[in-house]
Amino acid sequence: MAKQCIKVRVKGKVQGVFFRKSTQQQAQALGISGYAKNLSDGSVEVLACGARDRLDSLLQFLKEGPPNAEVTQLAVEELFQEEPLGFVVK
Repeated sequence: MAKQCIKVRVKGKVQGVFFRKSTQQQAQALGISGYAKNLSDGSVEVLACGARDRLDSLLQFLKEGPPNAEVTQLAVEELFQEEPLGFVVK
């Protein structure tokens, strides 16, 4: 199964609501590597690498986020890079 990488910028009420930790848990359960980090503008950046169907599952999660999050926008960019090891919160 071919692996792909995407970078997602998630906007809305996504900081201070366990968004990064929840994303890490989802990614690890799906076997996806990458990271989730807060950006200075209040959004969260997610780098995710894995099989396309699993990335699609993660994107479904990112559209909603954890219970206290309010996602207003997702911007998805396809990347061509080496896959990182594991999934970390930055």
